[in-house]
Amino acid sequence: MVENIFYDGNDLGLTYSPRAAKFRLWAPTASRVQLVIYNEPRNSEPVKIIEMNKGRGGTWLIEIKGDYAGSYYTYRVFIDNTVNEVVDPYTRGVGTNSQRALIFDLEKTNPEGWEYDRRTTLNSYVDAIIYELHVRDFSSSPRSGINNKRKYLAFTERGTTNQAGQATGIDHLIELGITHVHLMPVFDFASVEDESIEQYNWGYDPLLYNVPEGSYATNPADQSRIIEFKKMVKALHDSGIGVIMDVVYNHTYSREESPFNLVVPDYYYRCNWDGTPSNGSGCGNEIATEKPMVRKFIIDSVKYWADEFHIDGFRFDLMALMDRETMDCIRKTLRDINPSTLIYGEPWAAAPSPLPADKQILKGAQQELNIAVFNDHFRNAIKGDNDGELRGYVSGEPHRDHAIKQGVVGSINYSHDIENFCSEPWETVNYVTSHDNLTLWDKLCKSNPGDSRKARIKMDRLAQAIILTSQGIPFITGGEEFLRTKYGNNNSYNAGDEINKLKWERKTEFLETFRYYRGLIQLRRNHPAFKMYNSDQIRSHLEFLPSENGIVSFILKDHANNDSWRDIIVIYNPGRFAVDYWVPASDTWNMVVDSKKAGVDIISSYHGNKVKVEPISACVLYR
Repeated sequence: MVENIFYDGNDLGLTYSPRAAKFRLWAPTASRVQLVIYNEPRNSEPVKIIEMNKGRGGTWLIEIKGDYAGSYYTYRVFIDNTVNEVVDPYTRGVGTNSQRALIFDLEKTNPEGWEYDRRTTLNSYVDAIIYELHVRDFSSSPRSGINNKRKYLAFTERGTTNQAGQATGIDHLIELGITHVHLMPVFDFASVEDESIEQYNWGYDPLLYNVPEGSYATNPADQSRIIEFKKMVKALHDSGIGVIMDVVYNHTYSREESPFNLVVPDYYYRCNWDGTPSNGSGCGNEIATEKPMVRKFIIDSVKYWADEFHIDGFRFDLMALMDRETMDCIRKTLRDINPSTLIYGEPWAAAPSPLPADKQILKGAQQELNIAVFNDHFRNAIKGDNDGELRGYVSGEPHRDHAIKQGVVGSINYSHDIENFCSEPWETVNYVTSHDNLTLWDKLCKSNPGDSRKARIKMDRLAQAIILTSQGIPFITGGEEFLRTKYGNNNSYNAGDEINKLKWERKTEFLETFRYYRGLIQLRRNHPAFKMYNSDQIRSHLEFLPSENGIVSFILKDHANNDSWRDIIVIYNPGRFAVDYWVPASDTWNMVVDSKKAGVDIISSYHGNKVKVEPISACVLYR
């Protein structure tokens, strides 16, 4: 059986040198394999066709003498009466439209100073503040002030501003204060032709896993995509910002025509009990991550991105479809490279899967794996449903206060009545919205159409105040800090730039909200009490205070996590009226967050034990 044929070497794909090029392909069911060399990336005849030799472990290999850099290649795989011409699944470079693999010198893709580039480091994973971005969205607006629109190089431009003079681009990210940029899929995907800048897609339709997407490069035909990707990473690292890749190893764009299936038919995909293709991804197919050579491919792939591109973290799409053993191997591999590597994903599938439930990483199954998962419990408690009119804690349903408390403690087992699916706080990624579904602003406009814009802005700020003052790993979507809108589109994966672009003029329009987000981030970064490293600390230093009418209040006490502030009180008031809240007696309580401002600077001071909390707002005080 094919499942029992395993190759353990590290030389699958192309091994290049100026003297010779070596090729190795795992194709155990093939009767014959040819290497086909081309001079052009597409629409040309082969210049050379070479028979490959059968090697160990189901592989085929050949070495050709000479320097072939700049040429392209494919494999012709003979299986029964079929001949499939296919791009190398292990290729690291391709030409335009990914029709042929590129032969190139990987060492020559390093930009100046690359040897000095350093990955980000974290004392704990909860020190991260993650900002999700789509490469095109970041710079496509004509008001972005960025020259390299829709390209990797947009992240290398400094000093860019919108028309009112507010910082855009990477300077905006630095000003905001986030620690990591989470890039939506940037490996080669199938739905966008590289030469067209008019096509748009989020990229959850993978084609080649070890190649940067070409439409984000200035020249998709050569190694520019690799050089420019590295320049992007280095620019972010030089700015103190880590880079997280959104990876989609659970399915491919096409099953029948994928390089996997053309090389080894049916091996890489799961099937139902009756032999039909399973569809746990909801995209027509499902990768069989539990099979040995599939697992090896995925581990080799993430290791390549971490080693070659200095990637700081990986977000796994539909991670429940990634079997537990594979994810554990991935975690060990990546943390050996960089112990600070962030690893998190979606603890769900899109549809039923034949992968046994005990092998799926659903909420709770991440415990002891040392990886994190998205916390949709907390998300739904804060805002209600994703796309409908149901309201959440911040928008009119204060009875969700118990679920808010569960999220505040990092979803750990905090007490007999406050418990959830995490054993440690770094297992939860706390968020209100991501690229999927309505933006937070659009959701509030839909669920609260009768409220004023001013009231909805307060709801938005309260939602993010909850995220950024709770234990766990906070995550926000790019543009939320200036109330991003997609005009009510809840699935904008192919809606184009006009809907998806970051509208940088909104930073001017909603500058005070941007400053509020920035202040919350500054507060979190400067005060370790908001990011305790383990559950024992949380149970010892976080205490909920008496409250009613949906108000949630807690104290972070006794220099929690070695914080410079002795005691910190956080109060969430989702109600429509101001309240006088009684706090523990003290000479002075200093307020640093209210409904209008956030940060570490004192807004006002209170003597005694009564504090006024504005409606639909968060309040943070310290002594």
